[in-house]
Amino acid sequence: MSDSIRHECGLALVRLRQPLSYYRDRNGDPAWGLRQLYLLMEKQHNRGQDGAGFAVVKFDMPPGEEYLRRVRSDRHNAIERIFDTVMQDVIEQHERGWTDRTEQKWKMACEYLGEVYLGHLRYATHSNHSRANCHPYLRTSNTASRNLAIAGNFNMTNSPQLFSQLLEYGLNPVGESDTQVILERLGYFLDKEHEHLTATMGPESFRHLKGRELAAAISRDIDLVRILKKASTDWDGGYLFSGLIGNGDAFVARDPSGIRPGFFYLDEEVVAVASERAALANVFNVEPDQIEEIRPGHILSIKRHGEIRHEPFTEPREPRQCTFERIYFSRGNDPAIYEERKSLGRQLAPRVLNALQGDTENAVFSFIPNTAESAFLGLVEEVDHITRACHVEQLWAKIEAGTATKADLEHLRNGRPRAEKVAHKDQRLRTFIAHDSARRDLVLHIYDITRGVVKPTDTLVVLDDSIVRGTTLRESIIRILSRLNPARIVIVSSAPPIMYPDCYGIDMSQLGRFIAFEAAVGLLRDRSESGLLDEVEAKCLAQAELPPERMVNHVAAIYERFTLDELSAKIGELVRPAHLPWPGQIDVIYQDVEGLHRAIPGHTGDWYFTGRYPTPGGYRVLNTAYLNWRRKVDVRSY
Repeated sequence: MSDSIRHECGLALVRLRQPLSYYRDRNGDPAWGLRQLYLLMEKQHNRGQDGAGFAVVKFDMPPGEEYLRRVRSDRHNAIERIFDTVMQDVIEQHERGWTDRTEQKWKMACEYLGEVYLGHLRYATHSNHSRANCHPYLRTSNTASRNLAIAGNFNMTNSPQLFSQLLEYGLNPVGESDTQVILERLGYFLDKEHEHLTATMGPESFRHLKGRELAAAISRDIDLVRILKKASTDWDGGYLFSGLIGNGDAFVARDPSGIRPGFFYLDEEVVAVASERAALANVFNVEPDQIEEIRPGHILSIKRHGEIRHEPFTEPREPRQCTFERIYFSRGNDPAIYEERKSLGRQLAPRVLNALQGDTENAVFSFIPNTAESAFLGLVEEVDHITRACHVEQLWAKIEAGTATKADLEHLRNGRPRAEKVAHKDQRLRTFIAHDSARRDLVLHIYDITRGVVKPTDTLVVLDDSIVRGTTLRESIIRILSRLNPARIVIVSSAPPIMYPDCYGIDMSQLGRFIAFEAAVGLLRDRSESGLLDEVEAKCLAQAELPPERMVNHVAAIYERFTLDELSAKIGELVRPAHLPWPGQIDVIYQDVEGLHRAIPGHTGDWYFTGRYPTPGGYRVLNTAYLNWRRKVDVRSY
């Protein structure tokens, strides 16, 4: 994705299932679990670069000693900075050896050594980038089983409504972010769970437990599934989040549509959770099929005494897993994702060949950015397959006619598509240091080009993951590629055009910023049909006060006027920079939705392409986004 889009977050959880001495004896290192968490976070570094956070729970600490600790950073290289802090006394203890102390003494000597570790990588889609907004969030108490830390990858579309419910409960929450709201809501029902258990165990009950005995019984019997069932009423959003309780209980919950991804690995040593399957497979050196998916609407709960449950906490909805995860956000070393991205490229091959009118001899194929490489491989392989099949048919016809020559055979043997790496990103270039006019000049150097591989008679075909806003294409990439002086440039997107806002974890909520929407509005004006924009506004205003369950997608009427080819042609005009000296033609080819689903059949979350949202809150966000655009209000739509 050449456009810069903030997205997602990364989650990692490691819960040890053996005493620390087991890992000391087996691996020479009681901090084995801590190091595994570090690896899980680094393997998901792509998911968050605005900040990172870490929390640990220590079992069986003596009175007066800390049992829940947290550290966060919003600085550059946040993971490294956190683990510099976390590992400092661990390294010192390791140098002295672990043999002369008990496990409890190890944990007292090492501030962040424990049995349950939670890590988070943040990409900010809301609020600012300060350390205070980095996960985990904490809710503290002087009762261990009332302490709560949460971290996650989520956005709630109805945070203001959930905040109002907290006020109705009689609470005085500080902060209205969805993370703070969810923390307070979970904390409220955690308190309610304590009240329920106290009533069944305490002095008023037949069991008559008191003091420490009562606290221990409550801690043992806290039902995490029951808490989530009550707390999740009216949640509307996409989420994967984890919680640690000070007594050692832990859980991970996933939204009922499965929008945000989550996976876990379980063996006799560890329970580990991550946002990506490949991270778990690589860190624990296991096959991908040994990694299980946290099912939509399910909670994975791990009690302090070791009980593990994976069961529903809410009614599952129609599965709508995010396709952007597969197209771009997740790391491509997951075997399934790798094959799906190649398939995305293969789906595009017939239309690319049609645009080239079958002339692959005068075409150069490339990709930008690096994450588009897998789809590029699929595109080139399928172009080669189709082209060779055509050549075989032509050769066979000549053989039957008795006119085949050695040159025909040579043509078949040498007829591979020309694939080149024409652009290399300079990761070290920092364009934010200049004022606007100087920055526009600097962005032309973000990519270095490979000169001499493109002839003036060539069509340059460049594949991108997705074209969202088109600003990077217009401001830099088209200008950079035009310096190669091809006869024509064809930009190919492995994803369909982004037509609708996202509100489940990707920073794409402003409708007017999408190049596809800009193109649709431009086509309406070209055809003197701008009155449709007024009609859509009137319909959006008419339903603005309705509950989300009764809202419909009126914006679709704008896109329904045009075919994908018409929209793509207009986008080709819009991404052409003003005053570009290169005279060649620019064409844009988008994946269609049918091709997307053929390539990624297991993931149906396509609302940003189709406007078919997985939760009612999505339609409210779309309605607000359109009205904001009409009012020229460029703000987040939820």
